Amino acid sequence: MENPGPTATSLPQEERSAVSRPPSPPRATKPPATVRGRYLLLGGAGVCLLLGLNAGVLLLGLPALFNTERLAEVHAQLMLIGFLGTLIALERAIALRRTWGFVAPAGTAVGSLLLLSAAPAAVGQLLQLAGLVTLLLVYRQLWRRSPSTAVAVQTLGAVLAMGAVVMWLGSVATPALFPWLGGFLILTIVGERLELATVGAPPRSAEVQLLVTSAGYVAAAAATLLWPTVGSVFLGLATLALVTWLLRFDVARRTIRATGLPRYVAVNLLCGTAWLGVAGAVWLFGGPVVDGAAYDVVVHAVGVGFALSMVLAHAPIILPAVLRRPFPYRPVLYVATAGLQVALLLRVAGDFRSATQLWQVGGMLTVVAILAFAVMSATLVARR
Repeated sequence: MENPGPTATSLPQEERSAVSRPPSPPRATKPPATVRGRYLLLGGAGVCLLLGLNAGVLLLGLPALFNTERLAEVHAQLMLIGFLGTLIALERAIALRRTWGFVAPAGTAVGSLLLLSAAPAAVGQLLQLAGLVTLLLVYRQLWRRSPSTAVAVQTLGAVLAMGAVVMWLGSVATPALFPWLGGFLILTIVGERLELATVGAPPRSAEVQLLVTSAGYVAAAAATLLWPTVGSVFLGLATLALVTWLLRFDVARRTIRATGLPRYVAVNLLCGTAWLGVAGAVWLFGGPVVDGAAYDVVVHAVGVGFALSMVLAHAPIILPAVLRRPFPYRPVLYVATAGLQVALLLRVAGDFRSATQLWQVGGMLTVVAILAFAVMSATLVARR
């Protein structure tokens, strides 16, 4: 018989709510307009994901289902801004509970998709920028409502994303901007984990450490553009300091010993933290990383190993709030978790060994694992 889950006290508040909340009864009426709008924005993020994965297959040198002149070139923008950025902005807009906040996910999603249209690339980038500026305004309102270190850290992440898009408009190459784009994901997620860590009553010094380290990351990301070698060293140190903070204060250290959903969340969180450590080590010891195998390792350690592991961890908790429908935990979700980790290990091994076929296999398995999770999630939400 399947274990229904841990005791309520083994979870932080958000995770307790996800486990203990009874399923909503079926409704015959259509969802309200606000919820339909959420579906539409989530669908926009999903389209960005599918196109981004398609672009990733092209970059692997393999045949893909769809291709356009710009598709491979905007792989990073589709995945980091169009997909992950839209998810972040949508979740923050829901937390704000103001209609204008949804301009943020709309701008990042529509702007990213317009990059594939016949319109000049600057049109899509300007919409992305508008979405990220709105996200900053959302954080401003959240800060006014309840000032906290978590909001401050997430705001720093949004500043990095906005700076990256501004420099894209100035024709700065994506590899030089990855510390900024990666920082958007890293600081947003770490800030969210701080919100959960407060349930365990960490010392005030933990918040101070995180804020100082996050500011150090921002300074190091800026330094990589001016002094690439020195900047990369400090970027690696700041990233590893964030990893150390997560290992010390994140609630996953305790919930890994639980069962059911809490353990599933913790497994994904710890896997993601390990991949962030890999990226930090490459930045620290690999020097400026703007091309070649080291660049591929860093990009996918942060964008896939860290960020997407966190998406897998938080989806059963966040999606019910977004969709107003329950997302029941089932052990089958571990299939996607295991597939993602194995795929990334194969890709990194292919990078270090210069084994093209192994690298391609790892890349394709990553696509399969992500799509498998999307299908399982949609099935579980639909069947309730």
